[in-house]
Amino acid sequence: MTTPSTLSIKNIPDDLLRRLRNRASHNHRSLQGELLAMLDHYVGSAPLSLTELSTHIQRLGLATHGDSTAMVREDRDGR
Repeated sequence: MTTPSTLSIKNIPDDLLRRLRNRASHNHRSLQGELLAMLDHYVGSAPLSLTELSTHIQRLGLATHGDSTAMVREDRDGR
């Protein structure tokens, strides 16, 4: 197992630091915990493949349009 690294951010504007602290408090986290959660969310993991994305959409029960040709025709004919 690797040792966690340390990251330092300098020259943070006071207003930004205040907003980060407010966000951390709102989410019941320490400032460090909030920053780690934000980094994890925005950096995320590897993007999903098209197959994984399709499977995820189907599991959510979202409607998909299998044939875009019909949609293009409908749009064109509606003009």
